[in-house]
Amino acid sequence: MNVIRALLRLAVGAWLALVLCADRTAAASTKRQLEQLLDTENHTNNWAVLVCTSRFWFNYRHIANTLSMYRTVKRMGIPDSHIILMLADDVACNPRNCYPATVFDHPQKTTDLYGDNVEVDYRGYDVTVENFIRLLTGRVEPHTPRNKRLLTDDKSNIFIYMTGHGGEDFLKFQDSEEINSYDIADAMQQMWEKQRYREILFVIDTCQANTMFSKFYAPNVLSIGSSKKGENSYSHFHDRDIGVSVIDRFTYYNLKFFESVDMSSKHTMADLVSSTNDPGK
Repeated sequence: MNVIRALLRLAVGAWLALVLCADRTAAASTKRQLEQLLDTENHTNNWAVLVCTSRFWFNYRHIANTLSMYRTVKRMGIPDSHIILMLADDVACNPRNCYPATVFDHPQKTTDLYGDNVEVDYRGYDVTVENFIRLLTGRVEPHTPRNKRLLTDDKSNIFIYMTGHGGEDFLKFQDSEEINSYDIADAMQQMWEKQRYREILFVIDTCQANTMFSKFYAPNVLSIGSSKKGENSYSHFHDRDIGVSVIDRFTYYNLKFFESVDMSSKHTMADLVSSTNDPGK
């Protein structure tokens, strides 16, 4: 296999030498993509960006969605130093919370998602469209601390999860502003051009979720959404004690799948999509 790979590299190099004279930019881009295909060990680190774009008590489930995903990616081996958590963080200590300083994603309340080891990187009114775009593209202010920077490179795999209220081609941020599908698509392309990722898994739970990645044109981005254009995204469990829904259906079944996965798992993305389409599996 190594001999074959070496021969392929020589062939690609010779072909690129011919192309280079005609179109230097296209040749450089093609070379990078081919090298990634030939190098199966070109992945060295994992990152997660988890974003709850809602605030206020009645959006409890969006906070729980995000904290549930945070707990799961940590269990799967991604450390806090490689997780960027963006959260309004106004639920745990809300005066309407009859279980102070806690957040649950199930009426049985078996797991306190808030716990002792939650590191929120962007809190409250720091959760903005501008800060999110700057985080992805690396265009942060010079004084920005390390925990608020996405320090990825061309060997990084990134999991991006977003939840909140949205519609066709937009997602609301804290009921005060919106990010649209073109904004995220352009940010992804900038990330690729600046060699800030190898592969991205983009998961979004909101109404008409799939429209938010319909404009993506950057390579190596796999996207999964909770609803198609014209469809709503629904909550799953309602807690009578707390008085609100505590998790969304799409996120619940994604988490159910992720909880069956560990670092030695042989599951594929096809298995994830299959489990989402058929929750009974």
